[in-house]
Amino acid sequence: MEARNKRNILTGGMILITLGSLIILHKTDVWEFSRSWPLLLIVIAAGTIIQRVKDLGGWIIGCVGLVFFLSENIGMEIWKIVNLLLPLLLILVGVHIIIKYFKKKTDDPDNP
Repeated sequence: MEARNKRNILTGGMILITLGSLIILHKTDVWEFSRSWPLLLIVIAAGTIIQRVKDLGGWIIGCVGLVFFLSENIGMEIWKIVNLLLPLLLILVGVHIIIKYFKKKTDDPDNP
């Protein structure tokens, strides 16, 4: 139970720092909040992934935040990003499987 509270504190602190920074950037006319809000999703994902890399929800939130961030700031159309997202996800899953395979193989005491 205590570990879960520490996770919430880490992610909450990261969110507050990001939100405060984005508000300052908006108030000083450096960066509009309407273009920077996806960073909050990315920070939530980062906080989740830092604590538990295998958390699928964190990865999904991060991908959604990244898609919106690119869409808002680079002018990239969401449908173009989505067209690339599936192949990129397939590549990432494949890399994960290969890493898991080699890690399992090196952990095997019967393997010379």
